[in-house]
This record gives sequence, C-alpha cells and structure tokens, in this order.
Amino acid sequence: MKARVHVMLKNGVLDPQGEAVRHALGSLGFDGVEGVRQGKVIDLDLADGTSEATVKEMCEKLLANTVIESYQIEIS
Repeated sequence: MKARVHVMLKNGVLDPQGEAVRHALGSLGFDGVEGVRQGKVIDLDLADGTSEATVKEMCEKLLANTVIESYQIEIS
C-alpha cells in the first residue's frame, strides 16, 4: 500500500523559497510568472491494512507543521 502526502504552506503564510524561485524564473526570462508556492511531497510505503487515519496521525505529529502548513493525503 502506498500513500502520498502533499504539504503546502497555508494561504497567507509568506513563502520565501517560492519567492526566490519566482525571482529566478524572471531572471531567466520567464516574465509571466506572477507567483510561486513551494511545497513538498512525501511518499510512504505502508503495510497492507494501514488506515488513512494512521497516515493523518503521522501528518499531524511529524510530517506537517499544522500551524503554518496544510496537507493532502492520497492512498493507492
């Protein structure tokens, strides 16, 4: 069983890495980029029968800083 967790900064939280990427893209001639939000993807290989609730608990305790980040879970 596999789970993919997408972690992003919440709206309203400054994203200095995203801003650096936007600036670098402009420097490379990509002028149409008005904003960049950068996040992370975490792929988990799980034992069969691991519940989505368990993955959510992992996110809440370690994988995401829920004060400033949101997350989305995909199970496959």
